[in-house]
Amino acid sequence: METLIRSRGPLAVAVLAGVLHLVVGFYYLAGGLVIPGYVLLPLWVAWFLLAWWLVTLARRNSWWTPLAPVVAAVLFVVVLTVGEQVLGWQG
Repeated sequence: METLIRSRGPLAVAVLAGVLHLVVGFYYLAGGLVIPGYVLLPLWVAWFLLAWWLVTLARRNSWWTPLAPVVAAVLFVVVLTVGEQVLGWQG
């Protein structure tokens, strides 16, 4: 019987990516102070979908897990910047 030894590197990176995704999630929650609800709810859905994607990548032992919190952070900054500059949201 062959024993599969899973590398700990991708798992450690996935745990760090998960923590970073939770930090970004805090800003998604606090975004309700500036972002209107009709934009905030789809943002939350996107954050949860990215969290699901992160877990899927982690289960596959992938090194790409840090991409999920980076995409979430970039999406949040882009939405917030466009909202403030184009739509006149007040921060």
